[in-house]
Amino acid sequence: MGFGGLYGRGRKKQDASIERDLVLSLEEVFHGCTKKMKISRRVMNEDGHTSSERDKILTITVKKGWKEGTRITFPKEGDQGPNNVPADIVFIVRDKAHPRFKRNGNDLIFTAKVLLGKALTGCSVEIPTLDGRLLNIPINDIVSPGYQKIVPGEGMPLSSADTKQKGNLIIQFDIEFPKQLTPEKKQLIKEALF
Repeated sequence: MGFGGLYGRGRKKQDASIERDLVLSLEEVFHGCTKKMKISRRVMNEDGHTSSERDKILTITVKKGWKEGTRITFPKEGDQGPNNVPADIVFIVRDKAHPRFKRNGNDLIFTAKVLLGKALTGCSVEIPTLDGRLLNIPINDIVSPGYQKIVPGEGMPLSSADTKQKGNLIIQFDIEFPKQLTPEKKQLIKEALF
């Protein structure tokens, strides 16, 4: 027997996977959607020796709640050649930056700007949701640095569950201090706090 034994020759080797980012908005992952991705690949002609470049559309059904890093594999959709098995094409989910929310797993994080006076005396925070509702969340606690308010069930849908379960909405606070105070206001604050 020669090198490689019985199986050494004639076995086609598969090319390494080709990875591409699939950048999705939070709204697309919240609701689920369909994405069509155009790829160009080399395809063997009927003669089995020559190839030509052809475009193909791959359809991805984005499921609600998919997390960043989710991998979608299209087996053997890469370039074809006489001596190789086409590579798998893998799309990797990436979260697109959002103007209002950050995502942490199944939770959504919202930063509310609150004036110092309201942080001390209470207020309500209005938050537009990804599904078009407007939440009005009362904040009755004193908002100190690092304080968070958790609203259960208002985060991202859980991708593993067929139920309507969702992660949480976490409200963080950016307390805005006044730029200046009159002597009278300083005196009123001293009397109120000390």
